[in-house]
Amino acid sequence: MTEKTALTPATHTTPPAKFSHGVKKGNILQVAGQVGFLPAEEGKAPTPAGPTLKEQTLQTFANVKAILEEGGASWDDVMMMRVYLTDVDHFAEMNAIYNEYFEGQGLKEAPAARTTVYVGLPKGLLIEIDALAVLS
Repeated sequence: MTEKTALTPATHTTPPAKFSHGVKKGNILQVAGQVGFLPAEEGKAPTPAGPTLKEQTLQTFANVKAILEEGGASWDDVMMMRVYLTDVDHFAEMNAIYNEYFEGQGLKEAPAARTTVYVGLPKGLLIEIDALAVLS
């Protein structure tokens, strides 16, 4: 049986509860919901990348990517992404940021499937993203 391994890149703080930022078992890698926190600094509480949707979305992508890479995956391995927004009015802007970001990633495979839902997040956070990857 394949071992299940927790993934926590050096850029991430220890999760605030009993969960892993990412988990890999065999060729499956699940990235937990990530938000736009800046990379971890010793002894400091996590802080958002900035107040704008663009700043937080780009940092959230960087945080998801760090976990994918920690597990030996890339955006090309991602099968499904879920985007959680706090404001329905952000959907069009998020799509534009999403498209621009992935146009610059040089994907060689089909883009991941995606679902977008609207949720409540802690104050100041505008977006959260999780991802499921299958490594070849």
